[in-house]
Amino acid sequence: MIQSDHSTHSMICCCCTLHTRATSTRLQLDGGSGSSLCLQGRQQPGHAHRVERSRRKLPHPPPEGDLSLEGAGLVKVIAMYDFVAKEDNGLTLTQGEEYIILHKQDQLWWRAQDRHGNKGFIPSNYVTERNRIEANSWFCKNVTRTEAERLLRHQDKEGGFVVRESSHRGVYTVSLYTKMLSPDGDVRHYQIKVSDGGWFYLVERHTFSSIAEVIRYHQHNAAGLVTRLRYAVGPMGRCATAGFSSEKWEIDPGELTFTRELGGGQFGLVRLGKWRARHNVAIKTIREGAMLEEDFIEEARVMMRLCHPKLVQLYGVCLRQRPLLIVAEFMENGCLLNILRQRGRALEGAWLLSTCQDVCEGMEYLEARNFLHRDLAARNCLVNENNVVKVSDFGLTRFVLDDQYVGSSGAKFPVKWSPPEVLHFSKYSSKSDVWSFGVVMWEVFSEGRTPFENRSNPEVVNDVTGGVRLYRPTRASPAVYDIMYCCWHEKPDGRPSFSELLDEIRKLADAD
Repeated sequence: MIQSDHSTHSMICCCCTLHTRATSTRLQLDGGSGSSLCLQGRQQPGHAHRVERSRRKLPHPPPEGDLSLEGAGLVKVIAMYDFVAKEDNGLTLTQGEEYIILHKQDQLWWRAQDRHGNKGFIPSNYVTERNRIEANSWFCKNVTRTEAERLLRHQDKEGGFVVRESSHRGVYTVSLYTKMLSPDGDVRHYQIKVSDGGWFYLVERHTFSSIAEVIRYHQHNAAGLVTRLRYAVGPMGRCATAGFSSEKWEIDPGELTFTRELGGGQFGLVRLGKWRARHNVAIKTIREGAMLEEDFIEEARVMMRLCHPKLVQLYGVCLRQRPLLIVAEFMENGCLLNILRQRGRALEGAWLLSTCQDVCEGMEYLEARNFLHRDLAARNCLVNENNVVKVSDFGLTRFVLDDQYVGSSGAKFPVKWSPPEVLHFSKYSSKSDVWSFGVVMWEVFSEGRTPFENRSNPEVVNDVTGGVRLYRPTRASPAVYDIMYCCWHEKPDGRPSFSELLDEIRKLADAD
């Protein structure tokens, strides 16, 4: 039995009016190891269907390189997503079509040839080798049990199915919809098993040498399933996000048009605009004196090569004039914190958990590349039109020119999201981001409340140093609270990695 004292505070935020109450509670936590369950389910607020349907985000454009080795060691690939080439040196991709890779120009852009002999650059993350499971139109890697059920019920087609990764890595599940058992429809889940001899099967008497053969057989024969696999519901590209490429990482300001104001940030005004009159973008105008511009420009190339469906994509920078402009992906539904506060109880519990998973997936990507966020909070997460949550403003705090932000005693410094080693020694690491992620989980399950609510920054520093931690929000189950609480270990080495956190969240979500 773990016992700890927590000071509980609540805040109702309406403009700048605060109503606070303070109560002292003694929280008793069950001493179990916490949940080993978890769901990748991405569900919309309310009862709406929530699945990321757009394409994968584009990498940044290819550098010029030597094509003298073009054609050496030809590789055939399948396009997982449609891609419309916008530059003269690009090649348009059609989902499901085969292409030949002529030259791997760099990690992100490859030169390819289509079946008509046309050649050009394609984003490498839009294609996969044809012998991989991702090459099949019925497979979607990031659909979980709850999401699959919602998707199949939404389609409402007899024999509708999706093949997905289960919460255990390397294990695949077929989710199948039928009305034969109930007029309202029912979803059955069948794990694809492997025999001792390495043969794949759904029904033991029908074994095959590959998962694709298993699916192909059961598309024609129920053979022990509730119905045959009639209609593939999990198209490729469901969990990706489209972007665009340009010839250079520096964007010509003449190609930008401004439409309306979206809000203000710590660097300046943010407006909605269009690039080349076609693509919606968010344009940050950096006010004079707000940023270490030279340092940022030096790092901008690195930051724009960070490319993940759960990160807000940085597209480019306008350097030819002042104020400096940063061009980024436009997120239609705005700030996560606002959604949490405005919709409150209308948000389904499964959506809250999937929000945490989205953030964790983006942070796992940054962690794997040794890139630190340094200011992870719900206010720095944005939501797109499909209600997928993405991490924004990663790494930008390094370039802030603001004494109140740099110093932990200042009102602008994110004290309530910071671990002891940052508060006392400004020592940042991936594990300090993990601490902040635990606070983001708390924000999500408290429906946007402010952590440590009516406590001042100096009081929070003293509380955290003394071992006080945030209480369990009403909407967080003990298993969910266990996950966020383990992020707040006093010592960085005692906290889990984002990879470990993601495993736990997936297991918990897949059990719902």
